[in-house]
Amino acid sequence: MEGVEAVQVNLPRQEVHITYNPGVISLADVVESVERAGYSVGRNELRVHITGMHCASCVTHIENLLRTVPGVLEANVNPATSVATVVYVPGTADFRAIQTALESTGYRTAYPLNQPVAPDEEAEAYAREYKGLMAKFWLAALVSVPTVLVAYPRVSWLYAPYLFSWTISEETVRLLWVLSGLLTLPVMFYSGRHFFVGAASAFRRHAADMNTLIALGTGAAWLYSTAALAFPRLFPPGTAEPFYDVTAVVTALVVLGQALEVRARGQTSQAIRKLIGLQAKTARVLREGRELEIPVEEVEVGDVVIVRPGEKVPVDGVIIEGESALDESMLTGESLPVDKQPGDEVIGGTINTTGSFKFRATKVGKDTALAQIVKMVQEAMGSKAPIARLADVVSGYFVPAVMIIAILTFLAWLNFGPSPALAYAVVTAVTVLIIACPCAVGMAVPLSMVAGLGKAAEHGVLIRNGEALQTASALNVVVLDKTGTITKGKPELTDALPAAGFDERTLIFLAASADRPSEHPLAQAIVKGAEVRGLRPLEPSAFKAIPGHGVEAVVDGKRVLVGNRKLMEREKVDVTSLDEAVERLQGEGKTAMYVAVDSQAAGVVAVADTVKEDSIEAIRVMQQMGLEVVMLTGDNERTARSIARQVGIERVLAEVLPEEKANRVHALKAEGKKVGMVGDGINDAPALVEADVGFAIGTGTDVAIEAADITLIGGSLKGVAYAIEISKATMRNAKQNLFGAFIYNVLGIPIAAGILFPFFGILLSPILAGAAMALSSVTVVSNANRLRFFKARSFT
Repeated sequence: MEGVEAVQVNLPRQEVHITYNPGVISLADVVESVERAGYSVGRNELRVHITGMHCASCVTHIENLLRTVPGVLEANVNPATSVATVVYVPGTADFRAIQTALESTGYRTAYPLNQPVAPDEEAEAYAREYKGLMAKFWLAALVSVPTVLVAYPRVSWLYAPYLFSWTISEETVRLLWVLSGLLTLPVMFYSGRHFFVGAASAFRRHAADMNTLIALGTGAAWLYSTAALAFPRLFPPGTAEPFYDVTAVVTALVVLGQALEVRARGQTSQAIRKLIGLQAKTARVLREGRELEIPVEEVEVGDVVIVRPGEKVPVDGVIIEGESALDESMLTGESLPVDKQPGDEVIGGTINTTGSFKFRATKVGKDTALAQIVKMVQEAMGSKAPIARLADVVSGYFVPAVMIIAILTFLAWLNFGPSPALAYAVVTAVTVLIIACPCAVGMAVPLSMVAGLGKAAEHGVLIRNGEALQTASALNVVVLDKTGTITKGKPELTDALPAAGFDERTLIFLAASADRPSEHPLAQAIVKGAEVRGLRPLEPSAFKAIPGHGVEAVVDGKRVLVGNRKLMEREKVDVTSLDEAVERLQGEGKTAMYVAVDSQAAGVVAVADTVKEDSIEAIRVMQQMGLEVVMLTGDNERTARSIARQVGIERVLAEVLPEEKANRVHALKAEGKKVGMVGDGINDAPALVEADVGFAIGTGTDVAIEAADITLIGGSLKGVAYAIEISKATMRNAKQNLFGAFIYNVLGIPIAAGILFPFFGILLSPILAGAAMALSSVTVVSNANRLRFFKARSFT
């Protein structure tokens, strides 16, 4: 292809070395062409925490710069979490190269996030940044007091006529102004240094950002003031008035706003810190017959781990001895403890409430479910929703537009404004630059997304990326697979109807004893049902499985038959009296089996895949939200209709072959509907991909989870309702932020330019503009943090 100069293939190492001309073709194009040919290209991902990033408008510039690093394929920066996610070809880039590129923009990289960062480390990073900004604020605030006092005489003629009238000598005033100018120098070089460094970096990139606006505004005020003091005769009469107070106070207010923003941003990622904080610090393991307490990082796959009441499960594993109930609420959102016994899986981070047990570790370190959940949530927080990309584009064009407006404002006041025109022109231009910083616009969507994704994770709902979160808010149809989604996915004994001469417990006992050696799921459901009812089935003295019919066994000297009507006819057992009961049970979607004892009809037992306890409530909540709920299943029409009646679903698509499920979802989309698909099996994966949003039940297969956009850890349909509720709340919050930020700028810029002055004599002070700009950012952050207290109907 054009631009590729040489290709060398190393078969033993499965490597291809490509020499290309970056001026003709990009690395991303080379990789895409290789992948189109059917080969895979290795990709590494590096997440880097950036300190000192307060300018949302420079996101695009940082992303573009990172993409110029050799080997980088993709780069995304999330201003809400101050994290850059970089995807690169292995062996071409590393943290050092990315760090060098980032620091060339004037920012610092605190640490790489290849592993989930410890909660204390992240909290300390935010605390250090907050502390540094507050130190800068206090210096600027202390300097602001004397500079404002010195500015009072000037304030009287420009902002508040007749409020102040000091009579001091001109020499004294001049000396005070000189001192003010000297005092504001440390404010500019310490408190406001990052504005000037950022502006210089942007200038070198032929770009402009928030730092440019603040640096121009405060710098212009200081230079004008110094020139007016040094060469007063060069200025028209009445215009040689300094504005050092503007430099000091605006810097103080903007830095204070940034500090409050950092503190609030640290709160948006509390969900991640909560998840990471769930992990136990130590584990009690059995090694060489001894019980040892070791750091959880040292637990190995295969270790036998002991967990006592009240302790956290350190890693993932399978119980081998003992029984207990585990509190899994922090991972699944379910408040009730879950009973566990030998053979059941346990998840690291959950809490043991009652008994002691031993389990064998199956997943440790970064492979545990908790580590994977943290990784998935962090990746989602680093992604962008379409609405966020739009805000980034707007922010990119916004700063140059503001600079043009500031210049036009200056010229308009200089040529048409009242005396002293030059002073008015400088003040209004500076005010426009300061009030128009697009921080609130750029932060509006990312902050809401981070808060919403974190809140979802707290309830066991893992949303893969921002696009899935935004799309989920627009769904109007939810398609539910039946088996394992609406139902439990495994048959249970539901009914036992004895014939004359038998009672219910005897009927169940004999049927379960006859089925005990059978491995058939229906037989095991009967055995399990007997045990749940406190019965202990016997081991039959003789047993014979009859394919397609049932079983024949001898239990306590009695010949017992359990099976379908064909078995009864073959053994010449009259079951006419039970036909009506069987027909009724089958009409309810249950599998009914005849039971005969010594050639006499003993009764009917029925087995069915029962509805999950909370499916009815979850479906009701979805319908109340205005969603159309559809059942999609491969089961027969009668069984599907029976389950649908139980849960309140009207539209049923039954007897659908696995390969046809995706087509049915496509047909619903063709009706102009936004479709969400919920499934748990391998056969659901194509339909999950076809849907606008795929929901995978966390208790299902890895294939379904990988194909889905949203994973429900707990396996409850309440998670689907909650995911849609939180997505709607998040998008509503993001739109509120965007609307507020845009309205602020739409109204603020004309007022700052002086549009009210000809009519009401009102002119906005640069100091008030700085306060308003800081307040807008804090308001956006605070509104996003409201999502942390979101209450959903699905989990009430």
